Amino acid sequence: MALTNEQREEIQNVISNCLRNKFKNYVPQNNYMPFHFRLLGKDRMALYSFMQSLLTTFGTSIFEPVAAALAQTKFARVETQYVVGNTIYSQCQQCVQTIINELTIQAKPNKINELSRLNNSLRGDINSLKPMKVDLFLETETGEQYLFDLKTAKPNKGDFQKYKQTLLEWAGITYTNDKDLKVHSLIAIPYNPYHPEPYQFWTLAGMLDLEEELMVDKRFWNFLGGEGAYDELLECFESVGIEMRDEIDAYFSRFK
Repeated sequence: MALTNEQREEIQNVISNCLRNKFKNYVPQNNYMPFHFRLLGKDRMALYSFMQSLLTTFGTSIFEPVAAALAQTKFARVETQYVVGNTIYSQCQQCVQTIINELTIQAKPNKINELSRLNNSLRGDINSLKPMKVDLFLETETGEQYLFDLKTAKPNKGDFQKYKQTLLEWAGITYTNDKDLKVHSLIAIPYNPYHPEPYQFWTLAGMLDLEEELMVDKRFWNFLGGEGAYDELLECFESVGIEMRDEIDAYFSRFK
């Protein structure tokens, strides 16, 4: 079993508390849709509106704290919304931009090589950046660091260059503070919307090193909690859904 009883309880509490807070504070959009109401019913339309609203907060309200709870037993240090820093060597910052420019004209991403280039460019002035937050920060017993940016299941293709720049800047900031640190900066996508087909990696391939910079679905959750963590996590969500079914039904019956 990948999850301890304490982890299961903490994860289920995160999920149920998130739903209850949403019920307490959610105000349905007051759009008058007479055809939709008569066809589907106000309660179903309210449920649809609620789900759309919930999806926008799933990352910070559920996925981040759940990820932190999963990682507690495998990592020496676990933090969400971790401030990685705000200073970087000027030559390192220029190296980030050079790598982005190369990728834009069809160079193949190679994160190990890119990190080496960043580490070898720690010269020049110290430039200040806006403080940068990492969604999930992990550190092993040996000091190896993992910096995760949690994204939606279908990231906007036009934002991939920005994502890549963020990952490189996180690494550059880390090296500016300590050039000997071993750091990994990655994108995490909590689930595969194309299941049972493979995730459509081609949408990310131009900018990201898919092996070194991306974890999707089961690979991400099992990395955090150990083999089998993903399946047990789904069981936690199902258990909360069963436990709260009457509560959920009662909430949406108000809109009939």
